Amino acid sequence: MTHIDAGAELDPVHPVRLPAGQDDRATGLTAAEVAERVARGEVNDVPVRSSRSLGEIVRANVFTRFNAIIGVLWVIMLFVAPIQDSLFGFVIVANTGIGIIQEWRAKKTLDSLAVLGEAKPTVRRDGTAAEISTSEIVLGDLVELGPGDKIPVDGETVEADSLEVDESLLTGEADPVIKKPGDKMMSGSFVVAGGGAFTATRVGREAYAAQLAEEASRFTLVHSELRSGISTILKYVTWLMVPTSIGLVISQLVVKDDNFKESIAYTVGGIVPMIPEGLVLLTSVAFAIGVIRLGRQQCLVQELPAIEGLARVDTVCLDKTGTLTEGGMDVTELRPLGDDDERRVREVLGALGESDPRPNASLQAIIDAYPDSEEWRCTESLPFSSARKYSGASFSEGDGTTSTWLLGAPDVLLPDGDPSLAEIEELNQQGLRVLLLARAAGDLDDPDVAAGARASALVVLEQRLRPDAADTLRYFAEQDVAAKVISGDNAVSVGAVAGKLGLSGADNTVDARKLPAERDGMAQALDDHTVFGRVTPQQKRDMVGALQSHGHTVAMTGDGVNDVLALKDADIGVSMGSGSEATRAVAQIVLLNNSFATLPSVVAEGRRVIGNITRVATLFLVKTVYSVIIALLVVCSQVEYLFLPRHLTLLSTLTIGIPAFFLALAPNKERAKPHFVRRVMRYALPGGVIAGVATFVTYLLARHHYDGAGAREAETSAATLALFLIAMWVLAIIARPYTWWRVGLIGAMGLGFLLVLTVPWLQDFFQLKLVGTTMPWAAVAIAAVASLAVELVYRWVDRRFPA
Repeated sequence: MTHIDAGAELDPVHPVRLPAGQDDRATGLTAAEVAERVARGEVNDVPVRSSRSLGEIVRANVFTRFNAIIGVLWVIMLFVAPIQDSLFGFVIVANTGIGIIQEWRAKKTLDSLAVLGEAKPTVRRDGTAAEISTSEIVLGDLVELGPGDKIPVDGETVEADSLEVDESLLTGEADPVIKKPGDKMMSGSFVVAGGGAFTATRVGREAYAAQLAEEASRFTLVHSELRSGISTILKYVTWLMVPTSIGLVISQLVVKDDNFKESIAYTVGGIVPMIPEGLVLLTSVAFAIGVIRLGRQQCLVQELPAIEGLARVDTVCLDKTGTLTEGGMDVTELRPLGDDDERRVREVLGALGESDPRPNASLQAIIDAYPDSEEWRCTESLPFSSARKYSGASFSEGDGTTSTWLLGAPDVLLPDGDPSLAEIEELNQQGLRVLLLARAAGDLDDPDVAAGARASALVVLEQRLRPDAADTLRYFAEQDVAAKVISGDNAVSVGAVAGKLGLSGADNTVDARKLPAERDGMAQALDDHTVFGRVTPQQKRDMVGALQSHGHTVAMTGDGVNDVLALKDADIGVSMGSGSEATRAVAQIVLLNNSFATLPSVVAEGRRVIGNITRVATLFLVKTVYSVIIALLVVCSQVEYLFLPRHLTLLSTLTIGIPAFFLALAPNKERAKPHFVRRVMRYALPGGVIAGVATFVTYLLARHHYDGAGAREAETSAATLALFLIAMWVLAIIARPYTWWRVGLIGAMGLGFLLVLTVPWLQDFFQLKLVGTTMPWAAVAIAAVASLAVELVYRWVDRRFPA
């Protein structure tokens, strides 16, 4: 087969490559010119997708609103009270340090994976094509393009071989744009068919989509229901805390005539527990550890909320090729039709394979099976497009005759009722992929070139099933996540493949060409069926939108350029690492190991993070609520505040801090549910109110029971015992369902408190000592009644306000 030099020019009207004199632009820049541009700073220096810098991580974890409040209170306590009452400050320092370390580890994981997953554009320099990093492109570079390539910088088209570019991510227009020499190229668009080359005219931050891409690809913890929910809760906490704290300060400093330093200590003791200081840090840690765990499995999380989003998914849309099947295929049979002999068919297939410089998986299998004939010369080519479902080429044969051939979907190229379709249907039912080789009657640049084409042969391809696909589909079924297979292939063939993998509903496949166009009808069809074939790229996008319109949270997996629009619109886009550059660019999650079996791990990690943060948020906010209630009761009754900071540091550590850390990292398979704030507050409010009132009642009884020296310590000890027991019961409820380690965790916290009450030096350190038997047992009784009330209220809440 005769090839034309890379420097050949293209006719602006027809997709015929015409021989021409060597164009200087076609050889690309020389090494000296590249060095000169680098020295001038004309380099594509847009930062790669990355996490926050170390400085940003430290600032985000240290300089928070609540850390500022606690920091001021800590400094005050260091001057006016013993070190025991300043322990809360050291706890915050430790928590912040843990948060910084974990996020730094997550950053390193993300950065290393981002380098592995980075696309390498092909640039022609000194007449030689080579792959380089996107950041190494310089002004004037000649960048080569093929199907699925994302355009990294702005430029001007130099070569175009049936080049079709999708600019929908920038302009919103879904139809591909045919590019000719001289046309502008915009960064952020991608190639859907054909090939070519363009000269870089704007690089770095000057490129059209550079700022958008930089912002969109930045590591972030925002734009998730979990983060926004916590922000909402913290806003309400601030509103409650400010007036309550002012009242408490006035009560303890003005109304009472106690020792000034002691009054300060008790005031701080009332303010500190209102702040759910560990909640945001623990959330960051949980997300960061999730990134690290997934990174070990070669899963690149490009946007952190994707972990949360996939946990909320109830429908996953799967592309067959590259997801359920491996990328490669094998030609298993060649069936000539009519009077065409097999030798000639083999020649045509070999020539067709050689005519496409960037073959897809189907054509690559044909290239491997049928070598090219040197006697055939390609005069015009039509690359494969997912929208039209076929490719083609015109040839000048060895004997001087010309012919035009098409290769693609039989049910697209053949008219309804053609006798060959029955034979093809039988092959499709076996899960085989069938392509039709047909001779066209018209010219290749005719929009209706397929009309009147004469069938010449069937090419039967066998797809390689992913060995892990069946287990992954089974996992989704067990987790009540609906799997929808949407493919551009023949519906029967897709159904047969899905059936081999054990997917429920695979026997009732739907040809997407018969789907209703209006959204509601399409959504109903998607709810009723599982497998869809002959789906166009635009239909994939419409199907995702239709599912979302029925309240579904949709994940879309894919690796081909035809999946980009759907990946972009889905709640979560998942791309294979070997997929096209465009799919990796728009996906939130990239499976660098190309293993579909990694998805269950991502789902499980998301569910672990979201479910466990919901659990521990309840613990933190119960403390906030009972602290506010106790402070309000103290202000209204004009008594001394119940606790010193050391008491609440002890309670927080044993009933919240240590248990929350373990619970946040525990396995959790429950699908994430919406309405985070409502689900957390429906437990936190009644639990906190009951705990606060019961503790204050215990304190008032102790004030009437004790008098004389040591009475204040005895009163506080009784109130601390009651609050600890109630908080432990709340922990016991939150820790359900019980496992051996959760029971052990609760037991260990109880044992820790018992040691404080019984070991003399710990009694002195925390200023806790139970006096007599009447009041301690009264505190236990009050705590038991309050715990029973919490249990009954929680059960009523579950029935009355189900999550």
